[in-house]
Amino acid sequence: MERINLFPLRTVLFPGGPLQLRIFETRYIDLVRHCLRENVCFGVCLIRDGNEAGQPAIPFQIGTLARIVDWEQRQDGLLGITAIGEQRFRLLDSDVAGNRLLGGHIERLQDPESEPAPQQPAAIHALLDRILQVSDLGYQHVEDRRGEAHWLSCRLAEVLPLELGERQRLLELHDPIERLRGLKHLLPDLVTQA
Repeated sequence: MERINLFPLRTVLFPGGPLQLRIFETRYIDLVRHCLRENVCFGVCLIRDGNEAGQPAIPFQIGTLARIVDWEQRQDGLLGITAIGEQRFRLLDSDVAGNRLLGGHIERLQDPESEPAPQQPAAIHALLDRILQVSDLGYQHVEDRRGEAHWLSCRLAEVLPLELGERQRLLELHDPIERLRGLKHLLPDLVTQA
């Protein structure tokens, strides 16, 4: 078991994907300071119940570790960070610290075996090219590994127009080909088998 600080959000972070945040609450400034000083990740979980600001929210059990790769003092005076999703985890328990920061014990979930992605048509490659050019979302920090099924399924699941519950369901899937199949209704050209 491993203990981490948690950042419940109204978003789903996938392994290998970027997350940009504006930090204004003291508890999350403390979280960022700790992560940068100790070179550790924090956990991102979709909020099951509650809100991002104010009282600590109740998160879903499956989340993704996030590593801060860039930060800046923004024009509005807030701290801006960019983090990249790493490994998925299962939240085993959680508690609230004195500064209202949520923490908990986690079990890291094994990444799926590396397997090649099915060969995709030009339209899918064009979509990926457009996604990776969106630097405003932090994609300049994302390595292009579209030939791997896990990477491809995560990038598509994070950018396609999905309800948060559906995005969470896709995050919880271990098999990247099954995740790709779950996206086929939005991308009819998507090839989901070799």
